[in-house]
Amino acid sequence: MTIKHLTLLHSNDLHGDFLEDISNGIRTGGLARLSGYVNQVRQQEESVIYAIAGDMFRGSIIDSEYLGLSTIDLVNLLNPDVTCIGNHEVDYGIAHLLFLEKCARFPIINANLFVTLNNTRLFMPFLNVNINGIRVLFIGILTEEVIASTKSEKVIGTFINVDEASKEVAIICDNYRTTDTDLTVLLTHIGIEEDRKLAELLAPELGVDFIIGGHSHTWMETPEIVNNIPIVQAYTGTDLIGRFDIDYDTDSDRIVNWKWQTVPINETTAPADPIMQDLIDRYKNETDIKYRRVVTRLKHKVTHPSRIEETEMGNLYADLLQDESSFDLMIIGTGSLRKEELGPIVEYQDMLENTPFDDPLWMLMATGKQLKQMITYVFRDNAWTGHTEFYQYSKGMKIVYNRTTRTFEELSFRGTPIEEIDLISFAIQNYHYVNFDEFFGIPLEIIRQNKKPRMVATSVQNIIEEYFSSHSDLDARIEGRIVLKD
Repeated sequence: MTIKHLTLLHSNDLHGDFLEDISNGIRTGGLARLSGYVNQVRQQEESVIYAIAGDMFRGSIIDSEYLGLSTIDLVNLLNPDVTCIGNHEVDYGIAHLLFLEKCARFPIINANLFVTLNNTRLFMPFLNVNINGIRVLFIGILTEEVIASTKSEKVIGTFINVDEASKEVAIICDNYRTTDTDLTVLLTHIGIEEDRKLAELLAPELGVDFIIGGHSHTWMETPEIVNNIPIVQAYTGTDLIGRFDIDYDTDSDRIVNWKWQTVPINETTAPADPIMQDLIDRYKNETDIKYRRVVTRLKHKVTHPSRIEETEMGNLYADLLQDESSFDLMIIGTGSLRKEELGPIVEYQDMLENTPFDDPLWMLMATGKQLKQMITYVFRDNAWTGHTEFYQYSKGMKIVYNRTTRTFEELSFRGTPIEEIDLISFAIQNYHYVNFDEFFGIPLEIIRQNKKPRMVATSVQNIIEEYFSSHSDLDARIEGRIVLKD
């Protein structure tokens, strides 16, 4: 028996989390410490692979100011062995992503993003990594949400369900897994629910050993085992890193032992990489000059701790976008707000990082019956267990929903129950407008029949900045706009 040891490190959903924080008096996270940990393990262990499961971009002014080029520069220094595409990698457009790939000195893989005209793949679908005689096949799979981000790019397509993705995995394994392949790892960005479905569909003969995922920002203490395949994620950002320690018998070509854990990245576990810190500081100094100015002051810090409930921050933003508008109701995507807390001092940088998706605002008209249908779809079972779109509502809206009976105990607007024949004008951001059918479960064409949709603002960011600049001591509380009962 000849045993070789492999250490497989992994991150996901970094989202521009470049700077360290201080938590309970301990310096935590940051790309410099993450790099320090990876470098430390590479020195301590003989065979180390580091993988990133998508969404390196967005969340930081350093990323958005340079349209992702700064992130590529920093990740080049981090030097992962393999990465896959996440949905936010396409935020700056497919053409720009292909430019960024040319700047990357690390492999980027994806098996199911392609040009629809001739089915040409945009990226390498897989990568074989050979380290110390252990050959690992990585296959990259992306979330169907990439379709939502590339609606305007008609020549771009992707597989939209895990069944088709599983077939693609089988094709790659059958054609490109050689007799020398020791381990097969799926590097996915489809969320934990879809990872579970994908694992169920994979035939044992394909030999998939692990699924390393992202997208749903799942906190895990132990791997989930589905169809004998361990599924893991490392939450989000740079505060944690996932770690597999694998013993492989090269004589019998099998894993004899493996262990997985998440390792906290802080000053006690990871030394800061001085070269990485210097590069981060250079970018930060440039952005600080431009973005470190106060735009408003809140009465207190507002929070946004969950995607699937009413939040103080959600109320604040929905209200300011509806204030003095031509529509009755603002419906803002919970995922459009990227920070978990804001204020009480709000700098320009904080404002931009919290709402990085600057797009137009559309006004539409719905009947009471249609609005109820839309909210019912948003509140479907997947909302509580998966990673679907969820929304915050401006003042006047009252939703009391019983999740057990799947019924509304109250659905009212401005103190009056919403009747089926009522007409209510509402606004949504462009991302949700172009994906209306998918996100709200009702064809946009039906909504158009009530009144032709109208673009009422070209920049959500402009509205937010003007409101913040002209108002101070802003307050927002949980008011019971969304009440969920079990």
